[in-house]
Amino acid sequence: MKGDEVTTTETDAAALYESVVFLGYFKELPDPRQSGKVRYPLDEILLLCLMAVVAGAKTVSAIAEFGETKLAFLRRFRPFRDGTPAHDHLGDILASLDAEAFQRCFVAWVAALIGAPVEAVAIDGKTLRRSGGKTAAQMPVHMVSAFATRQRLVLAQVAVDAKSNEIVAIPALLDMLTIEAAVVSIDAMGCQRAIAEKIVGKKADYVLALKGNQGTLHDDVREFVAEQKAKGFADATVSRAETVDADHGRIETRKVTVIHDVGWLQERHKWPGLRGVVVVDSRRESGAKVETETRLFITSTTLDAERLGPFLRGHWAIENSLHWVMDMVFRDDECRVRTDNAPANFTTIKHIAANLLRKAPGKGSFNMKSLKAAWDDDFRAAVITAKVAA
Repeated sequence: MKGDEVTTTETDAAALYESVVFLGYFKELPDPRQSGKVRYPLDEILLLCLMAVVAGAKTVSAIAEFGETKLAFLRRFRPFRDGTPAHDHLGDILASLDAEAFQRCFVAWVAALIGAPVEAVAIDGKTLRRSGGKTAAQMPVHMVSAFATRQRLVLAQVAVDAKSNEIVAIPALLDMLTIEAAVVSIDAMGCQRAIAEKIVGKKADYVLALKGNQGTLHDDVREFVAEQKAKGFADATVSRAETVDADHGRIETRKVTVIHDVGWLQERHKWPGLRGVVVVDSRRESGAKVETETRLFITSTTLDAERLGPFLRGHWAIENSLHWVMDMVFRDDECRVRTDNAPANFTTIKHIAANLLRKAPGKGSFNMKSLKAAWDDDFRAAVITAKVAA
């Protein structure tokens, strides 16, 4: 019947509406505005912000400008009947959204985006330098992030007031994640009993950097490693692996030694899940300059050095593939968003953009994909409509 026919235009519009998959995971995000006064629907606000950030917007003012300039493009995906909000209204909306609820939506979306279980998770913090107020009363926001090092995707993040609170933030971050069978790596700030117990309780394993903040444990391990090195580890059950990298005239040699028989150490300290001590000896040669370093770790895994080594090296992907990208591509350290929940929510939007750009088609660099998303409407649309795993 003619009345039942659907025009091509209507079909295409419906397909475009449904193509923005990530919005489906944010349907339950509470909107604090009074429903009778909502002129700009929340899904339109989220789509506007994400489209603009993918296209290179680094401020709320730039997002508002993108909305005015690219309104016809935005209307491919949502009605935008009243256009897009001015920057001050947009800033108020970002400041009012519940940051924890935003995170829960983000975590669900990322889990679907990845699909497969995560094998390696690196956790580290980063301060948003310009997010603080003009007085000491408003400290810069510090974000602690979980990063899937093999997929190069942000899994979750939690905002804290200062770096000293990472100890409190990390368990909250872990509570958001499904990490069964994964190896979680954290720097020395996270080498805490409660954190180790939390990871083991979630049926995952840890590799924690060991420094002076764990005084007696660090001292015992350091003395034991020094004694065993002097004896060539003759009195210990160990596995060993070595890698050599040469790049830009620099040669770096890493020797990983895992000490597997640590019953005596566990008996003395009763550390949750402790099964091994890891020693990483690094030697960097650059011309005539030679630098050496020894780093100590504790772990709950029974992996040998050959298999554990990549998890240790992979931890630094959070610096190179996340923190560096946030600074150099999204200009995190220059961002002056600082009102209420706006800094945390804006960072989450940038993390969504980073994940989508990472998954975007093509083999170009991250910077090149970002530039292409700014120049090419069709490419930007393809980035935003990325499918989640089946």
